[in-house]
Amino acid sequence: MSLNYKEIDCIVSEIDIVNSHLQKIKQPNFHTLYLEFYKPGGRFGINICLAPGKTRLHLVPGAPANEIKLQRFAQFMRSRIRGGRVCSMEQINSDRIVKMNITRAGEELVLWFRLWSGAANIIATDDKGIVLDAFYRRPGRGEVSGGTFNLPEPKPLTREFSIRELPGEGSFNEKICSFYETDEHTEDLVRFREKVLKKISADEAKAASTLKKLEKKASQYGQFESYKQTGDLLMSNIHLINKGDRWVKVYNYYEDNAEIEIELDQTLSPEKNAENYYNRYRKAKSGIEKVEQDIANHKLIIRNLQSDRERMEAEEDISILKEFLNSIPKQISKDIKERAPGLSYRSGPYTILVGRSAAENDKLLRNWVRGNDVWLHTRDYPGGYVFIKTIKGKSVPLENLLDAGNLALFYSKGRNSGRGELYYTQVKYLRRAKDGPRGLVLPTQEKNLTITLEQQRLNRMMGVED
Repeated sequence: MSLNYKEIDCIVSEIDIVNSHLQKIKQPNFHTLYLEFYKPGGRFGINICLAPGKTRLHLVPGAPANEIKLQRFAQFMRSRIRGGRVCSMEQINSDRIVKMNITRAGEELVLWFRLWSGAANIIATDDKGIVLDAFYRRPGRGEVSGGTFNLPEPKPLTREFSIRELPGEGSFNEKICSFYETDEHTEDLVRFREKVLKKISADEAKAASTLKKLEKKASQYGQFESYKQTGDLLMSNIHLINKGDRWVKVYNYYEDNAEIEIELDQTLSPEKNAENYYNRYRKAKSGIEKVEQDIANHKLIIRNLQSDRERMEAEEDISILKEFLNSIPKQISKDIKERAPGLSYRSGPYTILVGRSAAENDKLLRNWVRGNDVWLHTRDYPGGYVFIKTIKGKSVPLENLLDAGNLALFYSKGRNSGRGELYYTQVKYLRRAKDGPRGLVLPTQEKNLTITLEQQRLNRMMGVED
């Protein structure tokens, strides 16, 4: 609910703004302007919201966080009005229009706050009413640079208004601030949760679609043993085949000596035909191994997404929802679109990548990690490289480091010992060994970490029931 004219009068009367100076201007979102003033005795901020149904002006205890980059009107305010002295502030004609007169460098300026729910705006004019700029530019109303701002004709009131009885202690400004803060927090919580769940649903659909394709591909590769058997049968009956033959009849000793026909390539020798089937066997066998890895990885992704859904449905902290929305979903989408080599795990908001061979380690280093990502490796045992994909502006908490450390020990020769020493550092402090084997690196600025394998921790990351 927006403010009525009596509430606006009450709010304006509580703000001791005359002779204060405008020092800070922020536009946290597309419908809010924050102005901070100073006068002897302290600073105070005023929040002006133009959102339909929430149109208002009132004191706030602190500056809001920016959700968007600096917009045009805020830039104009900073260049033209910041530093000005407030001469007066009043509501005009009980019409929910607040006029603020400001003097800056000898220039008289006016800020008009029209607090109409369906047509709210903030308009800056000179002392003659010529529009300098507006929060929302509306040419039809003349609310553009160079236009003329005209006050509406006073109209008789058609109903009686009163000041709302709001809970809480303090001034009406404080009560209004608390009322809208609670209301908007609830709305923001619902909005961000819906965004997160929508993103999770989209990633679940992508992962499920990819999994279905992989399972179909696996079924096609499933008969790879038959290629080897065909090659064996050709080699056993090589004396029956002449170059140029289209078919050869043989007895299949793999299937009770049933007589079968094998198709041949007429351009190849008998030996080359057999080799051709062996090549198809090797290709299919290699393919099925990779597809099975991909299937396992996508099943893990789906389990993680289902876990994320349950966690986010119950989450009450907006900052965690925002963090999840801004970091993890993007990484999930990338993993689904082009799966990283090796294995991928989730540890809270972090993605952990594990290379299990020199080739996978090398690919991860070259294409999947950045300088600030964290690298871990067992000190005394051969093992795979483990990387924590970091989040900008955040250091990796100990719990997530322990998750990665457990994976590093699990995918090493020290797994059976149950305990091991690790070292870790940022990727930018790794140096490739000159003339060394593929993927070999030498760490600098490394730190030590002692890890004891925790099966419960591993089960959580691998999606295994305890």
